[in-house]
Amino acid sequence: MTGDRKHILLLEPYYGGSHRSFLDGLQAYLPFDFTLVSLPARKWKMRMQLAAPWMAEKTLKLVQTGNSFDAILCSTFLDAATLRSILYKEAINLPLMVYFHENQFAYPNQVNDTGIHQFTALNFTSALAADKIAFNSRYNHATFFHGVHLYLKKAADMDVGHLEDELQRKAQVLYPGIDFSLPDMMLESVRSKVPVIVWNHRWEHDKDPETFFHALYALSDLGVEFQLIVLGQHFERCPAVFGHAGEKLKKHILHYGYAEDKQEYLKLLAQGDIVVSTAGHEFFGMAVLEAVRCGCYPLVPDRLAYRELFPQVYRYPDGRFQESLHELLDRFVPLSRQDTDDLTRPYSWSNMAGKYQRWLSSVL
Repeated sequence: MTGDRKHILLLEPYYGGSHRSFLDGLQAYLPFDFTLVSLPARKWKMRMQLAAPWMAEKTLKLVQTGNSFDAILCSTFLDAATLRSILYKEAINLPLMVYFHENQFAYPNQVNDTGIHQFTALNFTSALAADKIAFNSRYNHATFFHGVHLYLKKAADMDVGHLEDELQRKAQVLYPGIDFSLPDMMLESVRSKVPVIVWNHRWEHDKDPETFFHALYALSDLGVEFQLIVLGQHFERCPAVFGHAGEKLKKHILHYGYAEDKQEYLKLLAQGDIVVSTAGHEFFGMAVLEAVRCGCYPLVPDRLAYRELFPQVYRYPDGRFQESLHELLDRFVPLSRQDTDDLTRPYSWSNMAGKYQRWLSSVL
């Protein structure tokens, strides 16, 4: 450890995607010492249910081997109330901060799963157990507290309404910083004459790939010219439309599949002209912002967190994705370098690092 620098323990049961990018940025840009304990990004429901005792054991071993921490920061995929109670039993009582990349009150489920309520309850008790909580967007903050309000109203014979105010007092919105140093090296000066559309989201139902691909089928049938780069992580089970689209849109495809290497991923983004989202839920939108930094024009829904990230000109009304994409392709003008910078600079780590330093310092 370095001198008198504070030492923060990072506990992340889902170390992948935006969770990983966020923690990597914290460690690179903030003037603290960090120790990271993590698990791979899979089985999020199991992580929420069982990662806390596992993480508590790892924390106890670190303390027993001479490590000293000033605070703990975790995400909502960790049951923070259980973690804190186990550690307290072992005489470890550290300030605890929880960062909400998402909240289960607003997460759309593919099937009618009555058991999903346990995960909204875990979000609530994690927030209650924490000293400070932060949300990655105003949309995330608003939907969480709307869910909490309805949740607490169920307790008709218990006076618990004041807990919503208690949570509000320790909550704030902090956009996740993004490291744009690599994207800035990938900007291409020469672009294709035919606009290149980029999809760079997880291959899952909540990103609504059906709307995206069916719009492309229709535009292709109309003879509209475009090329296609499809990126994004996918798992063993993914929507069937990805298999069909790979065949139906073959003549348009430049790349189709996950890019494991970050530089390869960014080079593909830099070949794009338009990055789209048809997401049914989005608590922030890091993938779109990365693509914009690489020079892509964003076409995103006029809802979710996108309302606070992008001006109206980049947002399409509900139900009008196909028409909006067609119009954009017909009149397409690439983003200027100034536009790219203006849209992304507010979310860079150089802009956000000081805000995170103040947030973490508030409990130290």
